[in-house]
Formats: sequence, C-alpha cells, structure tokens
Amino acid sequence: MENLSNIGVIRDLLARHGFRFSKALGQNFLVNPTVCPRMAEQGGAGPGVGVIEIGAGVGVLTAELARRADRVVCVEIDGRLLPVLSETLAGFQNVEIVNADVMKVDLRALIAEKLGGLRVVVCANLPYYITSPIVMGLLEQRLPIESVTVMVQKEAAQRLCALPGTREAGAVSCAVRYYSEPKVLFPVSRGSFLPSPDVDSAVIRLDIRREPPVDPGDEKTFFRVVRAAFSMRRKTLLNCLSAGLPLPKERAAALLERAGVPAGARAEQLTLEQFAAVSRALAEEP
Repeated sequence: MENLSNIGVIRDLLARHGFRFSKALGQNFLVNPTVCPRMAEQGGAGPGVGVIEIGAGVGVLTAELARRADRVVCVEIDGRLLPVLSETLAGFQNVEIVNADVMKVDLRALIAEKLGGLRVVVCANLPYYITSPIVMGLLEQRLPIESVTVMVQKEAAQRLCALPGTREAGAVSCAVRYYSEPKVLFPVSRGSFLPSPDVDSAVIRLDIRREPPVDPGDEKTFFRVVRAAFSMRRKTLLNCLSAGLPLPKERAAALLERAGVPAGARAEQLTLEQFAAVSRALAEEP
C-alpha cells in the first residue's frame, strides 16, 4: 500500500477500520517518510537478517524493514490493528504479525521458531510509558540478538545512553552500558507522529556485548549495588549503600575503602569499573 506517510491516507485507513487511538497503549504512530528508512538502515536490516519489531502501528516502519531484511516478525499487542496491517502489508510475503504482549512473549522461543538461521536484530518505535521495561527485558534475557534500535522519548534516549560517571547517568544507564554499547543515532521531531506527542524523540542503537565490559564478581550483587547507589541521588554513596543494601555505616565505609571509592562521592560520579569494584568487595565479604 502506497502513501503510508500521508496523514490523510492514514486517517482514512483507520476510519475505515473503525480504529481509535488508545492512550493506555501509548499509541503514537510513526509516519515521517524520512525517518523509517533511516531506522531500518541504521538498525541493521539487510540480507541474511531477521528483525523483531515491537508494535507495528500502521506498518510504516514494518514495510521499510521488510524491504531490506529476509524476514520481519512484529509483536503487536493491539488486535484491532490486525485488519489494518493485513491491508497495508499485503504486498510483503516476509512479514508475520504476532498478536501478543511483548512483555509476556517467550522471545527466545519465538526467535528460534521464526528466525532460525538468521542474524537477528530488534527495531521498534516504543511506547514512552514502557520504554525502560522493554529495553531492560531485551537486554537482561541475553537473547541471541545483535542490536536493539528503538525510537524513544528524547530524555529517555539521553538517560539510556548516558556514560556512567556523568551527571546524566542513572541506574538504567549503568545497566544498559553493562549489556551493550549504546549510542544516540538521530533526533526525531514530535511532528513525525500521528497523533503528535508533546515531546520530541530520538533513535538509539544498543549493540549487544558478548562479554560485560567489567568484572563485577557476582552479577546480582553488582546490580544491587547500582540500584542502592542511585536510590537517593542527593545523598552520598556511603548513605545510599548503608540504607539500600542495607549495611551498618561502619561496614559500608569499610567496603568503599576496600574498593578504593570515596565514601563522600555520589552515584553519578562513579564509573562502571568503580561500581564493579564495590560489587567485588561486597561479594568477597565473609
């Protein structure tokens, strides 16, 4: 189907199918004709590649992915869009829509069943309200994927890609950096969507690491330390770890001393290696 970036065509299409946008699902469909080809290209869609898309909208990005990749599997939660997508993607034989909640799907099994033998990437325009849970779910499962390229709110993009040790960093920044090499690809204006949201967006790409960049000793301990450290951003690391782990202050102070980290530092000042040093020191305690 042509003219999927024409807002008038899309409105007519949705009206014919009796579709109304759902605020609960955070639906803002990407319609900018220049953005989707860039996402598909920079997201790694190409020969020998299978793509997992999360949320299809009316299929604008899906079509660009299908033109480049061997196969596209889109996990779409809204069953009302299935007849719309049957129409807009009718010309593609390499697209399959799975009507399901991506947070409840066994993605490892889905990849094995539908994309076996292909290099796999994820490419999606994510709802703002569930960006971090989806991104972290993809990373924490250690799926057989090469990269995750997603459109997210501009502020979320900056937070997800922030370098640990800088003011913009938070717990999610450390987690993303632990599992992947993140970068912001390009900005996207709010006018690129239907309906138009109140904020601008950005496309980011997370290249999955084969091995973590630091040795945390024990991974669960590492993430406990990171979460505790950022639990009270205005407090010192000593106070945050004492309250969040929890530990007596004397023990927390001794822990930081063994790790070579100043007790008066704040979480956003620590590098990933310093968090790993604290984690190793905690894991080695008797």
